[in-house]
Amino acid sequence: MTTAETFRKLSELRLYGFARAVEEQLAQPNSYTTLVFEDRLGLLVDREWTEREARRLTRRLQLAKLRDRQACVEDVDFRHPRGLDRALLQRLAAGEWITKAQNVIVIGPTGCGKTYVACALGQKACRDGHAVLYRRVPRLAHRLRRASSRESTSRRRWSAWRNVAAVA
Repeated sequence: MTTAETFRKLSELRLYGFARAVEEQLAQPNSYTTLVFEDRLGLLVDREWTEREARRLTRRLQLAKLRDRQACVEDVDFRHPRGLDRALLQRLAAGEWITKAQNVIVIGPTGCGKTYVACALGQKACRDGHAVLYRRVPRLAHRLRRASSRESTSRRRWSAWRNVAAVA
């Protein structure tokens, strides 16, 4: 099998990171000739896995629609007197509340950093592999009202259809 055919097949298999790593190994043959086959293969597989994880994270962050995409839990400044509890924020950043299916509501006066903290927690959750969706309360309430009205409408349609089907 030719190298071009190998790259074509890697592309068809969507192993783009693997293919780039093979190209790098071929471009620098002296750097990799001392490695045994298993080590070289391990480097190739690791590269593919790393690139897939990076793509997943990028996608989760896009879908989260965070208002502040640069917000990061590690960058929260506790020096300003905003009433932030460092221990609480660190516990929230650990994500146990997510695995327990609990909710977090961030409240406080204007300008205290609610949006930043919420986005930082969302970004950390994305990095930990969780799906996130950032919504402010007014938009969330609007969506919930719309969904509720649609659900009740579809329930009425379903019960009407069921009654008609029962009569037929």
